[in-house]
Amino acid sequence: MSERRACRVIDTDRKGVRYRSTRDVDAELREKLRELANQRRWFGCRRLHFLLRREGIMINRKKTQRLYQ
Repeated sequence: MSERRACRVIDTDRKGVRYRSTRDVDAELREKLRELANQRRWFGCRRLHFLLRREGIMINRKKTQRLYQ
């Protein structure tokens, strides 16, 4: 079955089917955050953010919160 016909059958836009996210995966950053969180169990997101900055990883506070969740 062609893509056009399949999209018509399920009543969706072809652009939505073909969309590929360009967002960065941040796997290394997630791993570093997980490592710090395991070392410092009582630290919250805010303190882990300062530890990342101290190690030279410049990251936005909101992004740290999003990755930590």
